[in-house]
Amino acid sequence: MIEIRAATPDDAERLAELRWEFRASRSTSTEPRDRFVARCAEWMRRELGGNGPWRAWVAGVDGTIVGQIWAQSIGKLPNPADERERHAYVSNLFVDPTHRGGAGTKLLEAALAWARAQQMDRVILWPSPRSVTLYERHGFVHGGDVMELALGSTR
Repeated sequence: MIEIRAATPDDAERLAELRWEFRASRSTSTEPRDRFVARCAEWMRRELGGNGPWRAWVAGVDGTIVGQIWAQSIGKLPNPADERERHAYVSNLFVDPTHRGGAGTKLLEAALAWARAQQMDRVILWPSPRSVTLYERHGFVHGGDVMELALGSTR
């Protein structure tokens, strides 16, 4: 049985390991695994322990974290029109391949419930080709009005 709950700072090490699995499977890593996991876990502990803009949820099976999703609240400039003043950016939806088959949907639904409760104007994300249909089933429009300018690597 898959259980979904809010992530805590104590989850950071496992979440960083899953982040490595997710990203290293999609592109060549330029940082050793151990160094990345330590750096990422430190960032995740900090973000999950404060009152910052990031939130995360985990999928667990028998007490083991097998998936995660992250969401960031992005403030907009004040607006005099009837328009909400925050967006949600969803990122890093990943479930261990051996536990796929519903966990990703449950994680996405948790993040969307949070966005609705926080009265976000829109939820934005950059899907992988494989995940497009999952998002479309939840009402996302692919190829909408989002534009992107890639500025390159920070390393």
